[in-house]
Amino acid sequence: MLRMLFLLLPTLLFAQVPSAQELLEGSIRYHDPEKQWGDAILELHLRETRPNGPDRKTRLIINNHQNKVDLVRIFDGHTFGYTFDGDQVSITVDGESDFPESLREKYRLTPERALFMRNYYVYLWGLPMKLRDPGTRIDEAVQVAKFDGRLFYRLRVTYDPDVGHDIWYFYFDRESHALTGYRFYRDEAKNDGEFITLEGMKDSGTIRLPKLRKWYTHADSTFLGADELVSLRLLNPDE
Repeated sequence: MLRMLFLLLPTLLFAQVPSAQELLEGSIRYHDPEKQWGDAILELHLRETRPNGPDRKTRLIINNHQNKVDLVRIFDGHTFGYTFDGDQVSITVDGESDFPESLREKYRLTPERALFMRNYYVYLWGLPMKLRDPGTRIDEAVQVAKFDGRLFYRLRVTYDPDVGHDIWYFYFDRESHALTGYRFYRDEAKNDGEFITLEGMKDSGTIRLPKLRKWYTHADSTFLGADELVSLRLLNPDE
């Protein structure tokens, strides 16, 4: 009898593994139960800490309804402002659009760098909803895999070449399907890239996003920094 239970244990544990589409839909239902993300205007206040760099206070407004983003980062005694309307960007330093070239060079205040930052913030804070974006390739098979010492459902995600070249793995709680962490590689065979753990949730009343994100290298688990979601609220379009 015990031998039979032992043989059946893998089947009992993993028989209910959802499909990739079921898992993604379940996770989006957890994080965005009222399907607000597509038209939402979200205001996020972040505290970003780095072991070898200045701490940053960041305010991010994501206006998905109008495809606009406002990003303000405060560090090194300056306030850096980025306003995006589609792919058009304006940059200010301490409220001024006319700032010294030395600051532009030191802080890489170029449109190309600004668009990279916008995509970075909107993508990571928009997960898992952003996994529905065009160009996303989600593997059909859902794995049960260990991450940060626990077993989770895992999705493997790649992108069309014109979208991105990294390989991503996303980890989801097996009961709630909440997003619990992820990792990415540029070259998986070299074990490069980073893994990111997520802790807690902030709830706007309709959208739930991870409260704390910590970054580590794959190569030696070096701690790279933490991003804390201090506050989250859903804005009225008239605000």
